[in-house]
Amino acid sequence: MAKRIDVSGLNAYYGSFRAIEDISMTVEPRTVTAFIGPSGCGKSTFLRTLNRMHEVTPGGRVEGKVMLDDEDLYGAGVDPVSVRREVGMVFQRPNPFPTMSIYDNVAAGLKLVGTKKKSEMDDVVEKSLKGANLWNEVKDRLGKPGSGLSGGQQQRLCIARAIAVEPNVLLMDEPCSALDPISTLAIEDLIGELKERFTIVIVTHNMQQAARVSDRTAFFNLAAVGQPGKLIEIDDTERIFSNPSVQATEDYISGRFG
Repeated sequence: MAKRIDVSGLNAYYGSFRAIEDISMTVEPRTVTAFIGPSGCGKSTFLRTLNRMHEVTPGGRVEGKVMLDDEDLYGAGVDPVSVRREVGMVFQRPNPFPTMSIYDNVAAGLKLVGTKKKSEMDDVVEKSLKGANLWNEVKDRLGKPGSGLSGGQQQRLCIARAIAVEPNVLLMDEPCSALDPISTLAIEDLIGELKERFTIVIVTHNMQQAARVSDRTAFFNLAAVGQPGKLIEIDDTERIFSNPSVQATEDYISGRFG
């Protein structure tokens, strides 16, 4: 079931360096929220705080609160692994497990959560591949390596792997930046379908993509190199692109910097 994300007073650090400062926002269930802004302003860092991936980085630590409905993801005793099961992630470059078959790539997470019945696994693998609009292309070669697929197919395989464990939230860090235009369109169409089941947050450098796929858009920026990134504004996507409230947002969207 899709869940709401509430972030308040969030700071993320790499060692003593503060990468993002005092971010607060709400992401509603079953919506797509896009993060835009120039390189180095903390979009991907912030995305990684939403499923506790940031702390995997050496020196990575977080202050502040991330609530998933009424659960504090950084609360005492909360298992980061269980957080990452609830908040799935798709990375910039497709990363199927290279030695595994298409089937085993999708089933990998199921095995970790204790699914043992073959028939049950078959059902979820098929459902997930259908959910990622990949089933018809791969159903006759499920035993072949996932690394043998095209780039766009590999990214959809990674999405199938992420949704197989039924997360509540799906994070996507520039999921189309390594793909050709046709594969990009397929992923964008898929995002539109997946938001009926999941809360989706996407980082993108492609402002046309943000305008096409998202319901709300958050603009991040930094005052200068070496300064922490900040959330400048978040609003309905249509308003951000047509009538933003902050001049810096308009300057970025109109190509004056970035």
